Amino acid sequence: MEYKDYMVRATAADAQIRAFAITSRNLVDEARKIHDLTPICSAALGRLMSGALMMGDMLKNEKDALTITVDGDGPIGGLLATVNNRGEVKGYVKNNTVVLPNNDAGHLNVGGAVGNGTLTVTRDLGLKDPYVGTIQLLSGEIADDLTCYFVESEQIPSSVGLGVLVNKDFSIMEAGGFIVQLMPGASEEVISKLEGNIQGMKTVTEILKEGNTPEDMLNMVLAGFDIDITATMPVKYHCGCDRDRVERALTLLGKKELEDLASDSEDVEIKCHFCGKAYSFTPADLKEMMVKAK
Repeated sequence: MEYKDYMVRATAADAQIRAFAITSRNLVDEARKIHDLTPICSAALGRLMSGALMMGDMLKNEKDALTITVDGDGPIGGLLATVNNRGEVKGYVKNNTVVLPNNDAGHLNVGGAVGNGTLTVTRDLGLKDPYVGTIQLLSGEIADDLTCYFVESEQIPSSVGLGVLVNKDFSIMEAGGFIVQLMPGASEEVISKLEGNIQGMKTVTEILKEGNTPEDMLNMVLAGFDIDITATMPVKYHCGCDRDRVERALTLLGKKELEDLASDSEDVEIKCHFCGKAYSFTPADLKEMMVKAK
């Protein structure tokens, strides 16, 4: 049977809880291939993209976009994922070659690769200015940091679980996660029961490795509650870059910068951070852009 990446959204306990769950093995493996990632980089970016996709499902309008940027002082140098509300994600890490010993639990040491720094969430909702929220990284393990972000920046009590399991050949065995949030007015009984469920759960990768689906994951985290699956959506890695977009970005550099590039009398190659596709521009192309920039 063909493996499919998808995400589900649900409410529970008479809408006192909202929850999301995702399985994302294919898209994380595609990112691994595009960026030639080591296992620890696949785990970091895979967790971030999975979390971003679930947060993107919270966006209301088709043109809304959400970007999560992690800036740390660890060897990975930082990573970024950007999503829309149609289940499309793209991302990259600054240093794709990081290799570290496993952490004390025997798992990939994502926290050590990321280090100390900040996590920033930018929501572009089509308004004059985007909404930007920044927190200090809690652990660099991504799930803990997103949990902290929701509490500190959005005042939403939340629990985020994320995981990526890598095969010996560096391909992705499993990837996915969940986000569960308490809505305003949630009762103490609901809060206590939910906390007990989360504390008793296996890790995300253990759950997925056993063949469980996102729906199964929600049944575990929301055990004992009435669950209403409100939406199911396929998810994928999608860049969407093209020559016109790259040309517009170059034009924004301004006339002086374009003059400097054109003066070398050589073609300029611009490579997309997200998919690696290269776009070449001749000095004549650049001079034409100078007119537009002026």
